[in-house]
Amino acid sequence: MNPVGVNHPVPSHLELQSFQLQKHDALGDGARLGTLRFDDRTPIETPHYIAITSRGAVPHLSQDTMRDYSAIKGVYVALEDYLERLPLRPPIYSIPCPSYDSPLRRFIALQNDVLLVLAPRRLPPIHTPGSNSYTSLSILTSVGFRSLEISDYICAARKLRPDVVIGCADIVYGEARAKLGLKRKEKMGERTLAWMKGLITELQEEQELNHTKTSIWAPILPIEAELQRELLDYLEEVVVLGNVGGLVLYDIGGIDSISASLKSLPRLTLTEPKGPHRVLDEIAVGVDLFSLPFLNTATDSGVALTFRFPVPSYRRGKQPKAVLGLDMRSSKYVTDLAPLEAGCACYACAQHHCAFIQHLLSAKEMLGWVLLQLHNHAMADAFFKGVRTSIAKGTFADDCGVFETTYERELPIGTGVGPRIRGYQFQPSGITMKKNNPSAYRKLDEAESFNDSVANEESLINPSVGAQDLEDLGFAKQTKA
Repeated sequence: MNPVGVNHPVPSHLELQSFQLQKHDALGDGARLGTLRFDDRTPIETPHYIAITSRGAVPHLSQDTMRDYSAIKGVYVALEDYLERLPLRPPIYSIPCPSYDSPLRRFIALQNDVLLVLAPRRLPPIHTPGSNSYTSLSILTSVGFRSLEISDYICAARKLRPDVVIGCADIVYGEARAKLGLKRKEKMGERTLAWMKGLITELQEEQELNHTKTSIWAPILPIEAELQRELLDYLEEVVVLGNVGGLVLYDIGGIDSISASLKSLPRLTLTEPKGPHRVLDEIAVGVDLFSLPFLNTATDSGVALTFRFPVPSYRRGKQPKAVLGLDMRSSKYVTDLAPLEAGCACYACAQHHCAFIQHLLSAKEMLGWVLLQLHNHAMADAFFKGVRTSIAKGTFADDCGVFETTYERELPIGTGVGPRIRGYQFQPSGITMKKNNPSAYRKLDEAESFNDSVANEESLINPSVGAQDLEDLGFAKQTKA
């Protein structure tokens, strides 16, 4: 391991971003330590994560709650959250804002020291029935599917002025990615290259005219390096000029496509890891920043995360393997006065206990999910802090082995009723999917049997029948659902 720092070149007149590697191997591969700095933002020690938002807010957390009770240092915001079916001007563009500030930051009331990352699509993205074209991306707005013109996305990046804008990539999601043919992969490279050129050119003009500060992070496609060679060669040219500040990976295999001149850039993955085991695998090959959809999924499912890295001594060598989280809707926590996780310093664990949170979830109180979200993000903070300490000590590989033998690989599946799912969170194939919540109304019985029961009840009603006789015959008897 080489402790010598590597600075990513940035134009001095912008003073926008710096990324310094403190520890890495000679080839720039493998687990590495770094520090990502932006003007007026809290430095991010890497490896770390950025929180995923829904319409600008981390699910279940208001902006003041996130500020006061969490240590979130960066957020991922999707443009498609703010677009409607028709290409009308979204209200987000009408926020009054001086040229040195971000209208997007003001619109979502995000605190000034948190890194703001803008991307075209949500995480995880909903698969769209339409395909991308040479000039547009297929997206899902809050009211339906539509196409987002690449020129509109570039215009949004200029007007909204985030800290980081992720370049558009021609990505195929889901099972169809494994079936891509050679011609489709070549198109992916050609389109992404053209889109990146347009984004860099437009933002360069914006920075020169208004002295704005937005760092462009370029996508590395989930295809073979030779099929995106022109894109990679172009990135090598512009990184010398400081026009690209980071790389975005959609598949961990994309790291093999990164050339030596690009290895000093920070790497963000949008690979949607399903749990901490996969996160450790990606850290081991050199990923710096993560987006973690499983944090929000666990919270929605009523699961409190309990994994730690490195593994505490009291959990090592035990069988069966420890679970990664606790299903807080389980009745066994009704009288449990212990915190969600021993030693956790989050607000939920410091001020409340398992029984209280179990009660909140059972009563469907929003506070239950708020406390779980604070706890789960605090556990993620502690996890990455432990990872960085392990890398610094040189014990990361051994600690990963212990973690593998101590914890189950799959997160537990929550039981009970979760929070309401927004319409755009359903997959298009949702007609065959199990509903998250039970139906509020049940279907009536067959019409014939229903009419017969009504007729039988009506036949009992006559002046000669007393009240006791009606009760004996079961008239108007209530039955439990």
